Amino acid sequence: MNKTPIALCLAGLLMSVAPAQAAVSPEQLEAQLNALSQQLEALKNEVRDLKAQNAALSAQQAASAAALSAQQQAVAAAPATAVPDSTGRPQANASVVATVPTLLEHATLSGYGEINYNRYDHEASRSEADLRRAVIGVGYRFSEDTRFVSEFELEHTVASSSDNGEIEVEQFYIDHRLNSWAAVKAGLILIPSGFLNEVHEPPRYYGVERNFVETAIIPSTEREGGIALHGSVFDGWNYDVGLTTSFNLAAWDFNSSEGRESPLGAIHQELSLARAADFAEYAALNYNGLPGLTVGASVFEGGIGQKQPGFQAQDSRFLLWETHARWTPGRWNLQALYAHGSISNTQAVNLANIGSATPIPEAFHGWYLQAAYKLWQHGGYALHPFVRYERFNTADGYAAQPAGLGLAGAQTETVRTYGASFYITPDVVLKADYQDFGVQKNNNRFNLGLGFQFY
Repeated sequence: MNKTPIALCLAGLLMSVAPAQAAVSPEQLEAQLNALSQQLEALKNEVRDLKAQNAALSAQQAASAAALSAQQQAVAAAPATAVPDSTGRPQANASVVATVPTLLEHATLSGYGEINYNRYDHEASRSEADLRRAVIGVGYRFSEDTRFVSEFELEHTVASSSDNGEIEVEQFYIDHRLNSWAAVKAGLILIPSGFLNEVHEPPRYYGVERNFVETAIIPSTEREGGIALHGSVFDGWNYDVGLTTSFNLAAWDFNSSEGRESPLGAIHQELSLARAADFAEYAALNYNGLPGLTVGASVFEGGIGQKQPGFQAQDSRFLLWETHARWTPGRWNLQALYAHGSISNTQAVNLANIGSATPIPEAFHGWYLQAAYKLWQHGGYALHPFVRYERFNTADGYAAQPAGLGLAGAQTETVRTYGASFYITPDVVLKADYQDFGVQKNNNRFNLGLGFQFY
């Protein structure tokens, strides 16, 4: 409260009253006292009003301080985001209000998934239903020329020390466009081998399960850490060349069936604490300059001994090459692929593990032919029956061993797949097929599947 007006008023009153006390009459004195009483009452009212104003001002200041504190805490808790100011320079710790529209404008979300059922003819106890894959992709576009790409995959629903599920990072890289015909990508990247390794969303391939050639010979989805140059040149020619991490042959398990199922799949590292004494390189070339036609080939090779102490195959190398073609005239979708792999300098390590269940193969290969036909379509619905014939051998031969100790190569398996894909929309599909095995008849089975993708 401001006391100055009250003090001045009292002083004035005293000065006006004191000199007059000796000469005033009783009536005049009474009048002066009445006037003084009125002035004191007015001062009381003024003091009351000043107190009310001070209380309101204090409450307003407290509310403003609380609001400012809450805003500062929200900004401090939000991730620091670089938002350009009027000069183009980034500002750290931009407000949440500014960063949310920026994130939504540049971020992307994608994903795919599949649920499968397998019913075996001769061993019903092996029949199973499985949420095979659940994949979420997150991307971000920093500019017109620079983007981030990632995919995170959960297999078989549950991942723990006592479950078969796995959590994997399938892609994780930065892609930067240099000009109209070249871009560079670096990080965890997919190897451009065959059809499935890069394009493996369920609505985009036929069959409940992925074909055997592109899972056993080409270990889809094969990914490595590395750097690559890719782009388009001339009319319809696309290229992709890169330097990456490689496989680790020292991780081969001679007592596991995994190497018989997929030789390279048993030793891939997926950029998980990957041994990197040896590297690999790849090159892929595809042509799609004519409507409905895609033809191409790729080669992937490198060292796989990884200089591991005491390992008898430190100088081993692998070579995987393939060629493929797809033609889609009218309602038809015709596809073919051949793949061949080899591992060198395995004689000594196989001899050191003589008698084991799964030696390292010297060669493995496979091919398939596939035909699909768009039989019916109404609105978003479509029915595509298909047939696929494939032959593959994951251990066609072994490095020479002393007489009587070497193993003969494995038999070449033949699989005939007959089925259909029923599309609810182009991105949601119901699948059914039957697979007939030529050698392992106990693998004959009926399959059902649900698959989808979004982007």
